[in-house]
This record gives sequence, structure tokens and C-alpha cells, in this order.
Amino acid sequence: MADIDADLARLGTEFRQWRAVNSFRTSDDVPRIERPAGWVPRFAPEAVEQQRRELAGFVARWRATDAAALAIPDQVDHRLLGSALARVRWELDVLRNWERDAVFLTSQVLGPWFDLLLEPPPFGVARQADLVAVLAAVPRAVDQAISNLERAGVAALARVAAAELAGIGPRLAESVAALTAHVDAAAATALAEAQPAASDALTRYARWLEASALGDEVIVGRDAFVWYLRHVALVAAEPEELVRAAMQEYRRVVVAETISRNRHRDVPPAPLVHDVAAEVADEAAAEGEVRALYEREGLLSQPESLRHYRFAAYPAYLEPVAFLGVTDDLANERSRERAAVSYVPQPAADLPYFDAANARDPRLGIIHEGAHAQQLALSWGHPRAMRRHYVDSVANEGIAHYNEELMLAAGLFGDAPHSQTTVHNFMRLRALRVVVDVSLATGAFTLDEAIDFFVRLVPMDRATATEETSYYVATPGLAMAYLVGKLEVQRLLADVAVARGDDLSLREFHDSVWLNGNVPMSLQRWEMLGDRGDVDVLDAAGDWVETFPG
Repeated sequence: MADIDADLARLGTEFRQWRAVNSFRTSDDVPRIERPAGWVPRFAPEAVEQQRRELAGFVARWRATDAAALAIPDQVDHRLLGSALARVRWELDVLRNWERDAVFLTSQVLGPWFDLLLEPPPFGVARQADLVAVLAAVPRAVDQAISNLERAGVAALARVAAAELAGIGPRLAESVAALTAHVDAAAATALAEAQPAASDALTRYARWLEASALGDEVIVGRDAFVWYLRHVALVAAEPEELVRAAMQEYRRVVVAETISRNRHRDVPPAPLVHDVAAEVADEAAAEGEVRALYEREGLLSQPESLRHYRFAAYPAYLEPVAFLGVTDDLANERSRERAAVSYVPQPAADLPYFDAANARDPRLGIIHEGAHAQQLALSWGHPRAMRRHYVDSVANEGIAHYNEELMLAAGLFGDAPHSQTTVHNFMRLRALRVVVDVSLATGAFTLDEAIDFFVRLVPMDRATATEETSYYVATPGLAMAYLVGKLEVQRLLADVAVARGDDLSLREFHDSVWLNGNVPMSLQRWEMLGDRGDVDVLDAAGDWVETFPG
């Protein structure tokens, strides 16, 4: 490992510390970060303006760095930091979810409560204090959310948020009551005192959303989306290329799914597990099976120190607010050795799409969310601090989606015909997400049309389709990340395989990709193969500050 440029590393550390305080809360599980004590999101216009001013100082220091004089690993780090800086401008001044998106603002108001509940007990003194602070801040946060939306809110997302908040007052009360047994007497009293005002404020927010007459959907537009691809995701392809590749993948996996379904037509469907306790036990055994396959086939190193991924039953305090995010506790850099936990509901015939798959074969969750758990843990231990943190979903989600097909091809599901079919269906969904993502960003789809697209072509239940699409409509680039990232990993592997021939080690390749799992594949390609092709396309897009579409 080459020496690390000290000034660049220092700038990266200072920026990450600043982001921990200033970045908005996300309902996604991969970008979650550790926050300072007492943290609540700040999304008032004056707080956003302060972010802009402080960001400008980081950008000036970054641009002043003579990147061309650095070694290639440091140039990669410099570009990675530039991507992280560009993301802040994208969030503040293009997406503007902080003033447009009622679903996003619900996440800012109540999401920190959800996040604090994710880590399994015990609840320490500091976490108890944070829970009290978050709950007490809800009424003021609701007022700010309404003020922002009155100025710039989007009607379609307000409808989705209002539906999500149905009965939220009693649901929050239920969550607080269930938490009482896990906190000390003083915290229990403080929570009980803060809950009524918080519930009343959230109920008022839901009613306001139902009655509000907000504006039309805001289209990002092709030019801005290309700017995001070049400067945030560091993807060299054009939007139209991404859609064509996705439709080709969609047709390929529909054929594969159809053949798999026909081949196994006489095999009875896999039964639902009979209860959560059995599902938890099955998953623990299945994770051992997956790890053994990685080692046996020489695919990915599984050191004993690498943390585990476990299912657990929904705690009573989490279930009433589970709509606020992915119910995975993937931990953070400081606790990377702690097992990651995914909370699963009671098995039932009408489970949502992914829960239904897990209740029949927990390996279907392990090969994606379990891949996240391992990739994040490995990346948090990277010797280069710049590469320890999430920047954009294309790399992270691409690795996890690539891992699904890797495990299918490696024979993990040889004993489970219907799971083979399900993995093909997962691939169908991820291909269609690209079409939805690009079409929403360019205005070819409305929110309702995108939901119907998922329901018809995956197919998928409407509740899951609505949840997915409402999140993707406000975060262009996220839905496409799965397939676009997978195809980039596959392209890199194919080129490495040709270059190395018989000297190729899949274990070494995957170990490197997982360790650098927060780094876009365009940069991994440059470092691994010396191939600047993608980087040259990114450079041709110009300086991101000068070309910013805001």
C-alpha cells in the first residue's frame, strides 16, 4: 500500500466529521452513519444556507489540491472526495428533498427515532438521552416540515407520506410504551411526557398533508441526471445506454426465470417457515452454509473475525414505526465487529415481496443484505480512511446484486429449485428499476405510472411498489444502482480475467472489490487494470463546480 497523502487524508477526515453533523437522515440502510450525541436533522432554510457556505470552504480546499502530482491511489481518493462533495450540492440544490418531499421530511422528523431503536438492547445511558431528545424535537420539526412544504412541496409525495402516517399518533404511543421496559425510570418518564406532544404533532402533519394542495412533480431532467452520473456516481455511460442494457438484462432474466419455472413445475412450492424463531434459526445455519461456499469455491475470504449477519424478531417498540426505513442494523465503523441484524416479521401468506422470499429461504436475504454487512465491515477497516465511507449506491448495491448472481452460479441453490426462480425474479426487478429511475428523472414516467410498471412487470405487490417508487422518485440514481453497479463489476471481472488468464484468482478479485466496496468501479478499474477509459470520459464532462446544473 503506497503512502497516503497527509493533507488529502486530513481534508477527507474533516469533511466526514462535518457530514456526520450536517447530512440529512436517510431511510436506506447502507448510508447510515454514526451521529454525535443529541443529533437531530436540520432542514430549515437557514441551516441549508449554512451548509452551502461551509461546503464551499471544503470545495475550495479540494480544488486547490494538485491531484495530478499525486500517486494513482491518492488520485483515486481525491476523486472519491470530489464525488462526496458533489453529492452535497446535488442533495441541497438539485434534489431539494428538504423542501419538496413530504416522505423525506417524515424521515427527518421521526426517522432518528427509528434509527436509535435498531441496535439490539441494552439501551445505554447515551442512547436513552438521544431517544428523549429526538422525541422532544418532533413538534418543532413538524412545524418546519410544513413550512418547507408550503413553499415548495410536491403533491404526489405528500399523498404517499399521508398514507404512511395513517394512525401515527397511536403507533408512536405504542412504540414508546413498548420501550419502557428497556430504559431506566428517568428516561421512561421523560419519554412518556414527550410522547403526547409528538403524537399530536405527527397527527397534525398527516392531516395537513391530506388537505394540502401542493405543486406538481419536479423533473430532474436529462442534463442534470448526466451531471449526477459523471460527478457523483462516476459512471461513464449515457442514460439511454443504461436503459438499453437494462431492457436487455430484463429479457434475459425473464427467459431464465421462465425456463426455471417450467423446469421445476412439478416441484411443490417451498413452504413458509412456521414462526420467527424457526426463521432466525434457519438463517443462522444458512449463513454458515453461504460462508462455507465462499471458502470452498475460493470466491471470497471469510476470516473468523468477519462479523455475522443475523435475523431477529421485530421488537415491539420497532414494529409500529417500521415504515421509516430498512429494518437492518448494519452498525457503523466503530462497531464493525458487531453482528449485523435484520428484523423479520411473523410469517404470513400476505408478506411483502422480500419478506416473503426470506420466509421461504433465508439465503435469499443473506446473498444481498448479508453481502452489504460483509462489504461494509471490510470497507470500514480499509487502511485508507477516504474509502471507508459510503459515497454513492452504485458501487455498494452493485456488489450486493452481483453477489446474488454469483451465488446462484456457484450452486448455492442447487437444493432449492424455487429459490433459483426467485433469484431470477430479483434480477428482473433490478433491471426494471433502471427503466423506472431514468424515466422518472427524465419525465417519461409519473409516480403512479412507475408504481404500475413495477406491479405489472415484476410482478410485485402494490404496497412494496409504492414504497420503493416514492423513495426512488425523490432520489434519482438509487434505483438504477443495483443493475448498473452489477454490470460494472461483471465488466471489470471479465477484463481482469482476460488480462490475467490462468493467473486469475477469484478470491483475490472479490477480496479487493469488497474491501474497496465504496469506490466506484470506474476508479477500481483504473487502479486494478491501469485502464483510464472511464476516467477519461468523466474528465471530458468538465469541472463539476463549473458545470453544476443548479
